[in-house]
Parts: sequence; structure tokens; C-alpha cells
Amino acid sequence: MQPIRPLTKPTKQRKMLYQAPDHVRHRLLAAHLSPSLRATHITKSFPVRSGDTVRLMRGDHKGFEGKITRIDLKKYRIYVEGLTREKVDGTTIFVPVHPSKLMITHLILDDKWRKKILDRKQKPQKKQQKPTKKLKPEPAQKPPETAELEQPLEEKVAEEKVVEEKVAEVKVTAAVKRPSKKRVSKRKKKAKKAAAEKKEAQGAETKAKKEPKIQRKRTKRGSTKKTEEGEE
Repeated sequence: MQPIRPLTKPTKQRKMLYQAPDHVRHRLLAAHLSPSLRATHITKSFPVRSGDTVRLMRGDHKGFEGKITRIDLKKYRIYVEGLTREKVDGTTIFVPVHPSKLMITHLILDDKWRKKILDRKQKPQKKQQKPTKKLKPEPAQKPPETAELEQPLEEKVAEEKVVEEKVAEVKVTAAVKRPSKKRVSKRKKKAKKAAAEKKEAQGAETKAKKEPKIQRKRTKRGSTKKTEEGEE
């Protein structure tokens, strides 16, 4: 199953562009900076303003460079000085250009607000680091080599003997308390055999005691019919 993602309808995108306020439209009219400006200001793109020098990167007039004379916020188009064309009538008009086809080569920094924006973008965004829990310092332990050297040899020998005795006692108790599985299984088998033999002996005794039942045959009594001859 693929994860469900929110869909953006083209109608909603167009509606957002047509009904956007002026401060949003100003941000949408942003163009890429030249490599030299990108290195100095550490920004990739910046909103365009009248007076900036721009170079066309795509289209029929590719490579043309000039200053911006007018910006149309309603139609999202930019007009560059010297970029014109002739109509059928013979009149000359400015060619409208979309900001995505432009690259800014020179910025005008007369505006204090523009300087503040660039300064803010130059500062690196510091990530908020979570406070780590302070660990309590552990007491300093002596190394094992120094501790062994401090103990005398007699005490060491006595401790080793005590440890060996304890280990031997533990082994003996374990051997007594924990019989092997093989022995336990043999005992169970012997007990089962003895119980079966007892049952067989009891069954034989009960059969011997019981006597066979004598079935007596029932005789039919003859019906005494009185005959006329026998009657007196």
C-alpha cells in the first residue's frame, strides 16, 4: 500500500496566484543571483526591484542585459530597458519577461530594508540543541595493580584457599541435589514396570476367586387338563 499524499489541484494554485496580496506577489517576483553575488551575499535568489541590472537566460532575447524599468505586479511580468519589439502598426513596445527567465547581475542596496534582509540571510541558522543531562562524576577507583601490591602475600594465599573451599562445597551440593536426567528416567521406568506387574497379579487373583456361574435351566410346568373321563 502506497502512503496517501495530499493532492494540490491546479485550480487552487491558479486561484492563489490571482488572489495573492501585494506582499506575496513581491516575493513571487524573485530571480536568481549571479555566481559572484551568490558568493558575497550567500543567497540563491532575491526579489527584483526597479533599477537592478538583469540578464536574460532563456528565450528569443537570450544574453540581453539591461536595467529594470517597470514591474507589473498584476501580471507577474518585468520590463527591461532596451528590450523592445515592433508591432504591425510600426509602434515599439516593451517585451514583458517572467522573473524565472532572469538572473540578477547587480543589486541596488540603497534601501535599508534590503540590507537588513541580506544581513539576516548571511547569519548561519544555529540549530537548537537539546540540553544534555549532566552525569555525576564517578569516584576515582584505584587500579587493580596498585591494589594487589598493597595486600600482603599471606592474605592473598588465605583468600585463595577460602575461595577454593567454597567452590568445592558448591560443587558437592550441586551433585547431591541435582540428580542426572538419565537416572531420573531409569527410576521412572522401573516404577512403571512394578506398577504394571502389580496390576497383572491383582487381576489374576480376582479371576481365580470368582467362580463360574451355574445357569439353571427352567422347566416348563405341564398344564393339568381335566378330562371328562376322569371327572367323577
